[in-house]
Amino acid sequence: MFTGLVEEVGTVSRLERRGDGGRLSVRARTVLEGTRVGDSVAVSGACLTIVELDSSGFVVDCMPETLLHTTLGQVTSGDLVNLERSLVLGGRLGGHLVLGHVDAVAEVLAVQTKGSASEVTVSLPEAVRGCVAPKGSIALDGISLTVVAVGAEWFQVGIIPHTLKETTLRNVRAGLQVNVEADVLARYVQKSLHALGSEALGTPASGLTEKLLRDQGFV
Repeated sequence: MFTGLVEEVGTVSRLERRGDGGRLSVRARTVLEGTRVGDSVAVSGACLTIVELDSSGFVVDCMPETLLHTTLGQVTSGDLVNLERSLVLGGRLGGHLVLGHVDAVAEVLAVQTKGSASEVTVSLPEAVRGCVAPKGSIALDGISLTVVAVGAEWFQVGIIPHTLKETTLRNVRAGLQVNVEADVLARYVQKSLHALGSEALGTPASGLTEKLLRDQGFV
């Protein structure tokens, strides 16, 4: 589990394809401290296991699922990736709970400067619709961000200068592909609401009402 607070921007050395999977080598420094083979690390939002480690970086194995459903399947030598070590129990949780399980890849639609910050508009993947709400949390490429607005097919996040400087979002632009992970709490609430609206309760999904939610303790 992670917090979505990026510790370091690493550099891809290479992605070695092995059948449908692959082995990703990343140059890094900060995240190597206290890290051992077998530990987890978030690479641009994807939770991966370190299989090799030396003073210049680490190597992780990527399953076919990872390469197919995240942006890591398209990385090449020299690309930048956000890195975060797994959360230590009892440590500070400065962002939000991030599992490192990418829900979908989305496209940056627009970037606007608002004072010292930036507002980034991103396409809203079907996989996370219903889990994104204004003032809620979302992870883009492993970065914990706050949602400022939501439309039918898009959402918008605000990014402060520090985040732009210290993460791969320094290169954010329209057309960029990013890994998206919905807030795990929102995901479970959505699952619960879907279950309440299932035929198992004798209530079709379209029949969700405020009374039903009150009866089930949600309101």
